[in-house]
Amino acid sequence: MLKYNVVFRFEVDGIVDKPDIIGAIFGQTENLFGEEFDLRELQDKGRLGRITVELHKKDNRTEGEVIIPSNLDRVETALIASMIENVDKAGPYNIKFQLVEIQDIRAEKLKKIIDRAKEILSTWSREKTMDIREVLNEVTSSVRTGEIIEYGPERLPAGPNIDKDPNLIIVEGRADVINLLRYGYKNTLGIEGATGKIPESAIKLSKQKKMVVAFLDGDHGGDLILKQLVNSDAKIDYVARAPQGREVEELTGKEIAKAMSSMMPLQQYLKRQEAKAEMKEAKPTIIAQSTQPELIVQEQAPEEVLNMPDSVVEEVKRLPGTLEGIIFDQSWNPVEKVQVRDIIPKLENGGAANATYIVFDGVITQRLLELASQRNIKLLVGARVGGLNKRPKNVRILTFNDMLT
Repeated sequence: MLKYNVVFRFEVDGIVDKPDIIGAIFGQTENLFGEEFDLRELQDKGRLGRITVELHKKDNRTEGEVIIPSNLDRVETALIASMIENVDKAGPYNIKFQLVEIQDIRAEKLKKIIDRAKEILSTWSREKTMDIREVLNEVTSSVRTGEIIEYGPERLPAGPNIDKDPNLIIVEGRADVINLLRYGYKNTLGIEGATGKIPESAIKLSKQKKMVVAFLDGDHGGDLILKQLVNSDAKIDYVARAPQGREVEELTGKEIAKAMSSMMPLQQYLKRQEAKAEMKEAKPTIIAQSTQPELIVQEQAPEEVLNMPDSVVEEVKRLPGTLEGIIFDQSWNPVEKVQVRDIIPKLENGGAANATYIVFDGVITQRLLELASQRNIKLLVGARVGGLNKRPKNVRILTFNDMLT
């Protein structure tokens, strides 16, 4: 479920269209903070929603509004907002983005639920002549599992048994502590995001406990918190993680119990993460000749030389930020230009019969790679490579960075 809508106003010193605005956003934020924080990657993983643009043109200027739905946490969403405000060109024209607001979608939904609950209780009270105090007392007593407290000079959120329980569960923030309290976990301590440094009181408390579990979100933010804990002087015995893309604050009781039962000793968890990183295939090595560009992909065995005309290289340079692609035949003659979203449907429906090479401003996904293999397409060149489980041997993969750097 999406959490926030990030709303911007923009002004352009010229006449542009919606694709120009979207292209500017993607193009000028690309790789600012690495691939894991790239806007297209975040969209592919469902962490960002579809960007909407509304604009109007007047007196040789363009003005409008951009809305970016976000499923990231507060810190990451704020960083996205700052990145967008840094975009300053739309095509040849100057553009200025200004953050209007970050709407908390969940807060709006919660307000509607509360207002509706008030309406229901009011009607119920009138129809059944039930004392509303009895209703509230019954509901409160049934869901209360413990009262959150503040711990240490940093006033960290914690469960009421934080001192007397021999074990400790370290979580990221206040919402995580509240959710765990709801299901009876009263020995929790929130380190409030640990933006740069683990609180000293959390470090001291961890050393007093028999067993310490770091229970973290299943996203990149959770990875960063774990790294900070490991690099600090805190005692961490086990690591538990929320499911991929989920947060501790939103888990059900069953999901919390499953995550805790699957916790892993710290060193074993770190070794598993290292093994996963080592299993990722090495990036192809690119060798470009000085006259006519020749790209050689060196993997486990030498590949044949790929002669790419100068005109094609120039086309590749113009593609970033356009969300377009070009299909070439075996002689590097352009067959047709396509929108990125239309490439997979076209291949599925038997289109582009002479396709041999495809260059496009998008992500090389597993589905596209499988279709390319079935259609005997020799090369895919994309803006980036998504998560791939299997790579067919008959299809070569390159990115814009491979070709243009």
